[in-house]
Amino acid sequence: MDTQNPEPASSEVSPGASDSAELAEGLPARLARLAAERDQLIAEKADLLERLLRTLAEFDNARRRAERERADFLQYAAMEMVKEILPILDDFERALNVETADRKYAKGIELIYGRLFETLKKMGLEAIETEGREFDPNLHQAVERVETDEAEDQAVLGEFQRGYNFKGRLLRPAMVKVAVRP
Repeated sequence: MDTQNPEPASSEVSPGASDSAELAEGLPARLARLAAERDQLIAEKADLLERLLRTLAEFDNARRRAERERADFLQYAAMEMVKEILPILDDFERALNVETADRKYAKGIELIYGRLFETLKKMGLEAIETEGREFDPNLHQAVERVETDEAEDQAVLGEFQRGYNFKGRLLRPAMVKVAVRP
């Protein structure tokens, strides 16, 4: 190398210098490609995050729905059993209305009926009140219509079969006699 000439001779140029020139010319294209790849990755990340949040929300909704269905099932699981016992309860009510000479027998029937009814009441059975009430097609089934001026129109005059609610839901409508104006 010449000490007076600070610039290197062309034969002394390093072999990587031409590569860096080529690299400098392709840098904007490479930056654009990397920026596009970055933007694509950001979009994919946003999409995956949105899908994750939707999946978590769906899972949470399914969990809540399952808990609600389980609670409803537990609350009303006994409903069918109670419905099957109602005819027995009706039989006890009819037995209580029959006159008998044996007072101890009548007292035994009365005690069994009372115990059965109280047990069902604890489970959620509620008798529907009918006497003197206005006819409600949601609670009553009109079995007989009686034309009369002595009672208000659509008043319940009598009950043929008691109706029941179970934990607020209608289990069996009351069969009733309804007054109608002539």
